[in-house]
Amino acid sequence: MRHLLIFITKYSAFFLFLIFEGFSLYIFVNYNDFQKASFINTSNEITGNLYNHVNNLNDYLRLKEINDKLARENAALRNHFKSSKFIDTTRSQTVIDTVNKQQYTYLEARVINNSVNSRVNYLTLNKGSNNGIEKGMGVVSNAGVVGIVIQTSPHFAIVRSLLHKDTRISAMLAKSKEGGSFRWADDMDPRKGLLYDVANSAQPRLGDLVVTDEHSLFPIGIPLGKVSNLTPKTGGFFLNMEVRLAVNFSNLDYVFVITNKLAREQITLESQQNKDVDE
Repeated sequence: MRHLLIFITKYSAFFLFLIFEGFSLYIFVNYNDFQKASFINTSNEITGNLYNHVNNLNDYLRLKEINDKLARENAALRNHFKSSKFIDTTRSQTVIDTVNKQQYTYLEARVINNSVNSRVNYLTLNKGSNNGIEKGMGVVSNAGVVGIVIQTSPHFAIVRSLLHKDTRISAMLAKSKEGGSFRWADDMDPRKGLLYDVANSAQPRLGDLVVTDEHSLFPIGIPLGKVSNLTPKTGGFFLNMEVRLAVNFSNLDYVFVITNKLAREQITLESQQNKDVDE
C-alpha cells in the first residue's frame, strides 16, 4: 500500500492531467452535436469490430465440436450408401423379392497419432473396443482407403496404414473391372502405391481410378488412387501400375471404421469349406 501511495504521489501531475483531459473530452463531446455523433459512430465501429473478433474466436474454439458433428453426419450418410447394402434377392417362379440389408456400418474416429516415414507405418484412433471396434476392420477417410485395424484397447485402436510393407488390398480398375492386388510402392513415397498382377489384356489409361473390389474386406468401390504410370511385368503376362494415392496420409484427421455385419457368417462358412477340403 505504501509503494502504491508513493507511486501515485510521484506521478500525481500525470494523473491530474488525465482527469482534466477526460473531463474536457466529455464536455466537448456532449455539448457539440457533430462531435457527439462522430464519437458514437467511432464507438460503434470499435464495438462492432470487437464483437466480430470475439465471434471469430468463438467460431475457432467451436471448430472441434463442429468437425466432430460433421464426421458423425458423414458416417451416418455412408451407412446409406448403396455399397453398404447387401442385396438379398429371392426368386420364386415369376415373383422377385429384393431386400436391401445393411452389410456395412461406419463409425467416425479421430487420428491422434500417425507415421508416414517408415516402412511400417501405423495410426492410433481415439476409439476402441468400447465403441465396437475390432481387429480386422477396415478404415477409410472421405478420400479413400486408410488401413486395417490390428489391435484395440477399450478406448483406442491401432491401425496398420496403407503405407505399410505388409498391407495388401484386393483391388481393380473401376472402368474395366480388371482385378489385381494393391500395396504401397517400394520407394516409400507416401503419395504412391502399386496395383500389380493385372492381366495384360487390360487396357488401362493414365488417370484411371483404382478401387477396392468384391474380394476386399472393404465395401466395393472405395478409392485407392489413380493410375500414374504403367510398367509391363517381367514375362509380359501381367501389368504393374503405379498409382497416385487418393488419401493424403500427411494430413489425416477424421476417419471411419467399417463394420462388416456379415463378416462372421462368411468366415464361419469359409472355414467349414476349408475343413471339408482338408478332409
